[in-house]
Amino acid sequence: MTASETWQWPMAELSAGSANLILLGIILSISIGVDALARRWHLPRISLLVLVGVVWARVQQLLLGQDGSAPLGAMSEPLIHLALVLVSFLLGGELTVARLRRNGWLMVAISLSIVLSGALLVGVGLWLLGFPLVVVVALAAISVATEPAEISDEVQARGDDRLRARLLMGMVAVDDAWGILLFGLAIALLGWQLTGDGSLALAYAGWELGGALLLGLAIGLPAAWLTGRLRPGEPTQVEAFALILLLTGFSTWLDVSGLLAAMLAGALVANFSSHHTRSFRQIEHIEWPFLVFFFVLSGAHVDLDYMGAALWLTLAYIVLRLAGRLMGGALGVQLTGRGGELPRDIGLALTPQAGIAMGMALLVVERFPEHRSLLLSAVVASTVVFEVIAPFLIRRVLR
Repeated sequence: MTASETWQWPMAELSAGSANLILLGIILSISIGVDALARRWHLPRISLLVLVGVVWARVQQLLLGQDGSAPLGAMSEPLIHLALVLVSFLLGGELTVARLRRNGWLMVAISLSIVLSGALLVGVGLWLLGFPLVVVVALAAISVATEPAEISDEVQARGDDRLRARLLMGMVAVDDAWGILLFGLAIALLGWQLTGDGSLALAYAGWELGGALLLGLAIGLPAAWLTGRLRPGEPTQVEAFALILLLTGFSTWLDVSGLLAAMLAGALVANFSSHHTRSFRQIEHIEWPFLVFFFVLSGAHVDLDYMGAALWLTLAYIVLRLAGRLMGGALGVQLTGRGGELPRDIGLALTPQAGIAMGMALLVVERFPEHRSLLLSAVVASTVVFEVIAPFLIRRVLR
């Protein structure tokens, strides 16, 4: 090197791909600290991850002057869809014939009573309060979804094997199945607002739901036979991840409900994979990192400036959903004649909401962006509230 030459740092300009990989690593690193903090102080870790996304987006907006709602750029949307499909696939795996045979009619009857009562009360209540139709229909469908992890943790921690505990474990899966079906139908029918053409809207709804069922069959049936053949007794992680990627990619490309397709595929694999005993073990091993990305990205979509405007909607949604769960549970117990064995407030144990609810809200705002701030602010804020109060309500019902 001559005296006239200057030494330069041998590093290329940071590309978008490199920046996204670094950001993914930072998010996972932060999640480790969040998990430790949540365990030490008994805080809701999902709410903390959402808060990380909110703060991240705000800092990016204030310091860099950039839109922080999609911190990973074009990668944000595929990651969100991937996490939702993964969760739906695992939920489908809970819908086994063996589980439904054990008190199946009782579980379905009470769950259906809670779902219909809750969705109707939320929808009618918000409509009477004068909120936009898209927001009303979306929240009525979203209100059905339940987060299974908190209920499972409480039941297992108590070692409870009574009828009420077994019903709760089963109703969570059935509850979310109803929720995914109702949400798919609601979003398809909201196409009326976009097209104004009844026949076109009906055809679109038929394709979104019918196409999802066909996709779930096309992937789920071969997967039920193939998984676990390469390594007898258990499916490999490659097989599991391939299923999730295929379901996510094809549902996005074909514009059908990825939630419904994944749930059906999961149910098929769980019921027809008789040659191995644990169909979803490998998927469960890779679930949490994708959920971390999902919760952080969901928080990044929240507009803090709009939280005040969404306050009344949030409060109304929380009160109406709790009332719907309580009323539906009491009605279901009464109709099945099990008032002596089951608590009438059993519906309150199905209060927690998290991934599926926020994912549904994100799917709605993709189609109706004009309601983005109002709907996301209400769903995220209410999810935090439900996550905080749910453990107390679950314990109350189990006692």
